[in-house]
Amino acid sequence: MHVPTAPTDEDTQQNDTHPRRVLLTGATGYVGGRLGPLLISDGFRVRCVVRSASKLRARPWADNPAVEIVEADAADPAARADAMQGCEAAYYLIHSMQAAGRDYSEHDNRLAETFATAAEQARLPRIIYLGGLGEMSPDLSEHLASRRSVESRLASGTTPVTVLRAAMIIGSASASFEILRYLVERLPVMVTPRWVFTRCQPIAIRDVLGYLRDCLDKPETVGRTLDIGGPDVMTYRQLMDVMAQALHLSRRRVIPVPLLTPRLSSLWIHLVTPVSARIARPLAEGLRNEVVCRDDTAARLMPRPRTPLREAIDDALGGIRQQHVPTAWTDAGVMPGDPDWAGGTVYHDKRQRDIHTAPEAVFNAVCKVGGGHGWYAADWLWRLRGAIDRLLGGPGLRRGRRHPQNLAYGDALDF
Repeated sequence: MHVPTAPTDEDTQQNDTHPRRVLLTGATGYVGGRLGPLLISDGFRVRCVVRSASKLRARPWADNPAVEIVEADAADPAARADAMQGCEAAYYLIHSMQAAGRDYSEHDNRLAETFATAAEQARLPRIIYLGGLGEMSPDLSEHLASRRSVESRLASGTTPVTVLRAAMIIGSASASFEILRYLVERLPVMVTPRWVFTRCQPIAIRDVLGYLRDCLDKPETVGRTLDIGGPDVMTYRQLMDVMAQALHLSRRRVIPVPLLTPRLSSLWIHLVTPVSARIARPLAEGLRNEVVCRDDTAARLMPRPRTPLREAIDDALGGIRQQHVPTAWTDAGVMPGDPDWAGGTVYHDKRQRDIHTAPEAVFNAVCKVGGGHGWYAADWLWRLRGAIDRLLGGPGLRRGRRHPQNLAYGDALDF
């Protein structure tokens, strides 16, 4: 196995004139879309390998001179190997649970094997992967077991892999955070499965990004599997109490029911929150597994202040209130509920009307259509259509717009 050595003074001097280059997958996703700007601000050149270059170019940081965009198929090892040339590390932040539906585990394994093959061909020094915490037992949920399987597939070649395992990520518009926020906001009384008494160790998105960045400068992390988490360990029931306090709501009444299955839980989450049943079910199944750090190796190798849970929740809610949501859980993959041919066919309905106002004002008004603003006529019909779509398993009107007024390529308009 090839393990990179610590950088020498000569290497450091060379990096002063030649910025370090890393490869980033998942750059349009929730974590990758926030990690990219952080790496750029720290002086790295970031080569983003994406399925849709247009979608990434819509991000405000993508036009930075330090960003290289490579459009390539994740299943093409030759294209991946070419993109890895000259990179000191590659971040593997691909997770197809939303895009691939029920077959996401098998799909994830194939992509991980392809990535490992490409890394070996390119003689890449290391891979960095963000996985999931969970008990080391056969009782792992399919979601967490899939994360474990991806770890082993990435490590199947000669390229060393650094695995950072995290539990629930607390950040504005993350899937887990949105489920928690909507349940607490909308339900004074909740009927839940027994998993409300399972212990978890949530982590703030800023700490996840910090660990992902810091391990680049720590040769000791090469080839290691490290658990990362926040300073607070609690049950999901206690987590709901902290969220209620942050939202200035009364303590929610929770009634555990042993017979409530993950399937029923996911359907309930689908109706109450913006997250679809397809995404909610594997997440709900994973809640039966305790997700707590086994040791503090990551904190010792990469010492940093860890964000308390209440502060992390306040930061996330503040970002939503201030309409500063850099990425959302809906950013990755195709839009939930889109048919297979989505993006392949465009229909034009051209109409014309003279308006005596500035073009900028007209465009801003058009961008407000859909989402929380609704429509300008027969809005109740659109809401009825959204409710029907929701009952049939679609996303309804809650498709995860990151901003109520600004629209960019790949953003959701409505259902």
